[in-house]
Amino acid sequence: MQTTFQISTNGQGLVEFTRDVARWLAGQEDGLLTLMLRHTSASLLIQENADPEVQSDLLAFFQRLVPPSTDPAMGYLTHRYEGPDDMPGHIKAALLPVSLSVPVRAGEMCLGRWQGIYLFEHRDAPQIRSVAAHFRAD
Repeated sequence: MQTTFQISTNGQGLVEFTRDVARWLAGQEDGLLTLMLRHTSASLLIQENADPEVQSDLLAFFQRLVPPSTDPAMGYLTHRYEGPDDMPGHIKAALLPVSLSVPVRAGEMCLGRWQGIYLFEHRDAPQIRSVAAHFRAD
């Protein structure tokens, strides 16, 4: 079983889409869910969904770790024609996962109590991102 999730972002930050995936899996059996992001300047994460400070701290950390290409520390970058956030977005996507595997038991993802599935947008402008999903029953 396969589908594609379209995730709208508002620029850099994390967008949770756990409920969308859960609705799609409802009524299924045991199996394995695979999610793959179809873009090179965003990532997928399983992360805490209880305290929004976790999301803002992750965003702040990665912005500090990989600043825009206009930052003097990033002067060595040559891929600059798509904006100062583009190459840093590619770097962040190279550091973070773009695919996830999640066990499913009786149609429910085996996530921990405080875990959610997030798209981590690395670009400044709003985007519509595609996440390919595949579920295979045992």
